[in-house]
Amino acid sequence: QVQLVESGGGLVQAGGSLRLSCVASGIIFSNNAMGWYRQAPGKQREWVAGMSRTGITNYADSVKGRFTISIDNHKNTVYLQMNVLKPEDTADYYCKAVNRYGMDYWGKGTLVTVSS
Repeated sequence: QVQLVESGGGLVQAGGSLRLSCVASGIIFSNNAMGWYRQAPGKQREWVAGMSRTGITNYADSVKGRFTISIDNHKNTVYLQMNVLKPEDTADYYCKAVNRYGMDYWGKGTLVTVSS
């Protein structure tokens, strides 16, 4: 059974930093592309950052240069380091894994609130 559990969200002032974690069980990271998404109140879920199975990273333009996705294979954990946070970064953040067969798995999210 695949399970993704996010943590690390919270309340932070604009300009601050947070690091989100997503611990995965039931999957092997090297067989999955990993990604972070977010959903702000009243808005659609949007892609934030991703890492392919070969380790290539990509970022949404809105977070490029401020957010960094990384993986610790020994801990089966994917991270999202978020720096220079802005009020518009406020959202629920979700972790997603997609295996080589196209099946995807989602965590339940962690809330990030950035105050101005």
